[in-house]
Order: sequence, then C-alpha cells, then structure tokens
Amino acid sequence: MDSIVVKFTLPVLITLAILASPAAAVEQNCRFIQAKADREACYKRQEDELAAKRKPAAPAGESRTLESVRQMRQDDDAVYRSINNICRGC
Repeated sequence: MDSIVVKFTLPVLITLAILASPAAAVEQNCRFIQAKADREACYKRQEDELAAKRKPAAPAGESRTLESVRQMRQDDDAVYRSINNICRGC
C-alpha cells in the first residue's frame, strides 16, 4: 500500500517543482539584463503586471449602488429644504 502512494506522489511532486521554477525565474530575469534602458523597461513591465494583478475588479453592481445612493441623498436634501421652509406655529 505504501509503495503505491510513493509511486504516485513522487512524480507529482517532481512535476510541481519543475513547473514552479520558471515562475520564479520570470520575476528575477530583469537584473541580468546588461543595458540599463532595457533593464529599467523590464522592471517597469513587471511593476505594471503586478499593479494589474493587485487592482481589484470593480463589480458593475457596485457602481449602480453608489449612483442610487447619491440620487437618494439628493432627494432627501430636497425634501429637508422644503420642510425647513414650512412655518411651524404661525
């Protein structure tokens, strides 16, 4: 039983190790570029890619919700202004 588990898990672990190493190499390849302008361009591309990954995608429903809240506040302000103009106790 144990030999079967070892036979299947060992190739899986080796495959994962091989696939994970190119991802790490992509991030570090800029420092080996000799030309300063090319190296800085490489760093800029990586920075843009990281910023794109970190930027959360705004759901479409959220913008509609904010717009409806703004509209309700404008309506409430209009009602409060009209109530303040009513003479109480005249």
